[in-house]
Amino acid sequence: MSIPRARRRRGGFTAGGALLAILCAVTGLLAAPLPAQAASKTPTYYVSLGDSYAVGYQPGLGATPGYMTYVAQKTHLTLANFGCGGATTTSLLTTVGCPVNLPHTAGAVTYPTTTQATAAEAFLTAHRGHIGLITVSIGGNDVTSCATRSNPVSCVAAATTAIAKNVSTLAAALRAAAGPRVPLIGLTYPDVILGSYVYPTQPPSAARVTLAKVSVLAFRSLINPTLVKAYGSAGGVLVDVTAATGAYTSLTRTVRFRPYGTIPLPVASVCSLTWFCARGDIHANTRGYTLIGRLVVARFTAMHRA
Repeated sequence: MSIPRARRRRGGFTAGGALLAILCAVTGLLAAPLPAQAASKTPTYYVSLGDSYAVGYQPGLGATPGYMTYVAQKTHLTLANFGCGGATTTSLLTTVGCPVNLPHTAGAVTYPTTTQATAAEAFLTAHRGHIGLITVSIGGNDVTSCATRSNPVSCVAAATTAIAKNVSTLAAALRAAAGPRVPLIGLTYPDVILGSYVYPTQPPSAARVTLAKVSVLAFRSLINPTLVKAYGSAGGVLVDVTAATGAYTSLTRTVRFRPYGTIPLPVASVCSLTWFCARGDIHANTRGYTLIGRLVVARFTAMHRA
C-alpha cells in the first residue's frame, strides 16, 4: 500500500472565496467548548473502526494522525483504533486480523486471531461504562471498483444491499457491547471522483465529466442514505462528509484554482482536501482529515447537549 513519495502540489484560489466559505461553514460550530463531561477524570475511551480513512492513510506517508488523533485530543478520550486499510463492510465482520499492517497507526489495537468487529466488541464489553465515543469509517471500498464499471450506478446500487446489511449488523453489535448511551458516529467520504475533472489530464473527456456527475448522485441518493439508515437502526448518526466537503454544490459554480485554472467549485474543494487531483489517490490529505475530525467533534458535542 506504500506509494513512493512525490512532491506535493500546492494550489490555491486566485479569485473568490467560495471554497473558503464552504470550509468555514462546516467548522463554524467548533469554537464552542465541549461539555464538562468530556473532560471528566474518569478514564474513558474513543473507539475507532473502519478502513484506511480510520488509520489516516496518505500516499507516501502511510498512517498519519488522521482525524482520530484530533478527535481524541478535543474530546479528552483515549484512542483505541481498530482500523484496517482496505477493509470493506464484509471483511470487517469476517476477516481475521488485518492483512494491511500500517505501522505507526495512532492508538492501534492489534487482533491477529479475530475479526476487527469482534475485537472492537470485546474491547467495548471489557470497558463498558468507560466508552465515550465510537466512530466507524467503512463502505468506501465496497463501491470503489464501481467507478470503472460500464454502469456505475447499478454497481453502487447492488453494493449498497451488502452495505446496509453489514453496517446494520455491525452497529447493532457495537451498541449491544457499549450500552445505550454511548455516541455512535458513522462517517462517509469526500466524493473524490469529482477530481476526474482535472485528473489525470485537462480538459476532461465527456466520459469523465459524466462519471463525476454520477458519483454525486451515487453518494446523495444511494450510499449516504443507506448509511444513515444503518447507523440509525442502532441509535447512531452519520456525519455526511460528502456534503460537508462541498460535493452537492452546483457544478456550474466555478472558481480559479491553481494549477488547474477555472474549475467547478466542488472539484476545487475535493482537490483542496484530498490527494485525488494531484495523484489519483482517494485518501484525504492532512487538511481533509482535520476537517473530518472537526465534523466529528461538532456532532459529538451536539449529541451530548441533546
